[in-house]
Amino acid sequence: MSDQERAARGGRLLTGIAWTVLLLGLWLWGREATDVPDRTTGPATGDMAAAGRPPVIDLPAAHRPLDAALPERLDIPELGIRAPVLARGLDGKGALQAPPYDRAGAVGWYAAGATPGEAGTALLVGHVDTETRPAVFYKISTLEPGETIRVVRDGAGVAEFTVDDIQVLTRDSFDAHQAYGPHRSGRAELRLITCGGSFDKVSNRYTANVVVSAYLTGTGR
Repeated sequence: MSDQERAARGGRLLTGIAWTVLLLGLWLWGREATDVPDRTTGPATGDMAAAGRPPVIDLPAAHRPLDAALPERLDIPELGIRAPVLARGLDGKGALQAPPYDRAGAVGWYAAGATPGEAGTALLVGHVDTETRPAVFYKISTLEPGETIRVVRDGAGVAEFTVDDIQVLTRDSFDAHQAYGPHRSGRAELRLITCGGSFDKVSNRYTANVVVSAYLTGTGR
């Protein structure tokens, strides 16, 4: 078993103190750790008006959770996203690490948590932009309930998720448990997280986070 697999398996049942530490790290990430470098261009946040719309269709039933398998690629057909997935952890401040800016087209997976498709909430983070161009999650605020997110899993086919909620959470009132905690116990859930709102040039960061929630509804190849 590789070190990455051990990290994934060893951290899946986060409870008690471990869960508290994770939420603190996510709170820090939501409030501070998604800063972008100094820039000369304006912010690129996608269609923020689309976020937070309630479902207008009947959503499918949840699929039973799958066995653990490492994520390899994130596909969002509606947005044309096919992004490699990198295992990430917490930095020295306890904040969730996004991919490095020289890999702004990749998605970071919190490797001490659930793998996408198994019971629990799997966390995937990505940049909205860089100094010069949109990044992998530039348009995720335009997703709507009922749309599909696919995660290609190492040797285990594809986990297919259905979007059920999109939220824009301001940093001043950021609640990590609300953002990343399970919506329904026993399901396999997914969160896509990036910066949102407007870009504050004084603090050199965005004013909010976009959180897309989805749950497992099928499998594929």
